[in-house]
Amino acid sequence: MIELIQFSWSPFCLVQRRILDYSGVRFKLTNIPNPDRTLVWRLTRQRYYGVPILRDGRTVVFETDDDSQVIAKYLDAKLQLDLFPKQFHGVDRVLWRFIEDQVEGACFRLNDIYWREFVPKVDQLGFLRHKERKFGRGCLDQWRAHQAEWLENLTKQLTPYECMLAQRPFLLRAEPHFIDFDLWGMLACFLQSGHYQMPAVHTCLQAWHRRMLHLKKADVPSEKLHS
Repeated sequence: MIELIQFSWSPFCLVQRRILDYSGVRFKLTNIPNPDRTLVWRLTRQRYYGVPILRDGRTVVFETDDDSQVIAKYLDAKLQLDLFPKQFHGVDRVLWRFIEDQVEGACFRLNDIYWREFVPKVDQLGFLRHKERKFGRGCLDQWRAHQAEWLENLTKQLTPYECMLAQRPFLLRAEPHFIDFDLWGMLACFLQSGHYQMPAVHTCLQAWHRRMLHLKKADVPSEKLHS
């Protein structure tokens, strides 16, 4: 059985979890504490300490750099999902870099404002230390103070995707592409605290999000006929 090793609130873990849900395959979720990467370090033979990673029998899959999609491509090939069609090679790379930078940057900050609600108390010191070492002392309080600006920023960053979805049911074609799952994962991070809703101005994105929420591979033939 495929095992996804993750933090439950990570947008990048949410992407892979949604792909696995979409595929219909049985899989196992293993949540690890934010400060303790021992399991990841051991499984990757001391080559990686980030999340997510995937364990499939004796095969352990992890990313090779900030812009790779090794895990998603492994699942795509193994489960025959057709999420990386050749006609979009290059275009998809540009899009996922933007999604995982500009969109993700706003989404995780807006979610992290409520960090005390989702990080277990035993892990909160490690979480705070990790964030402040990466983004500076007091970063979480600063993001909360500028919450309205980050919400406005996110709404602006989502405008191109709203325009794309005005023409088709998914971002690049009539069927879902990896890009759909990538954007969905970033927005799932944003929404998971329960303190936010999809931006009201982006009506096409709202419809797409509802479509993506429970989409299964078996649904795609009927989905491609309806916007």
